[in-house]
Amino acid sequence: MDFKKEEIKEYFNDFIKENSNSLNDNDFVEDLHYHAFNTDYYIIGTYKATQWLEDQVFKVINFIKEYENDHFGKVTTDFSSSEKVVNMYVYIIGENIVHEYKEKNNLYWSKYRIMTKKAFLKGLNSFLSPFFLSKQS
Repeated sequence: MDFKKEEIKEYFNDFIKENSNSLNDNDFVEDLHYHAFNTDYYIIGTYKATQWLEDQVFKVINFIKEYENDHFGKVTTDFSSSEKVVNMYVYIIGENIVHEYKEKNNLYWSKYRIMTKKAFLKGLNSFLSPFFLSKQS
């Protein structure tokens, strides 16, 4: 679902600009989605949230239901609160936006450092090689 994705992407881009110094912190980058979309509310207030949803409220609710069932096995969002609906929707869309950002910037995570895709694949190959070589003997 792409409803208001560009707006949410702008929010994320502003977040990146405001937190550019933190992008050197491995832990911050590793938890980038959490910092961008889970430490504050995207929208506060029922009226603002209701207006934001426009005529897409049922599509957004179904989108959230599907996501939560797939990821948690049950639905936990309180759909009687437009504010909670908006913030959960933004959280979900934010996952895709952060993933796209990391792909575009060729960032992959390790517990100890940020590495490029090439370095990640090289490290993965050296780690897995002994397992494959021992299976061939």
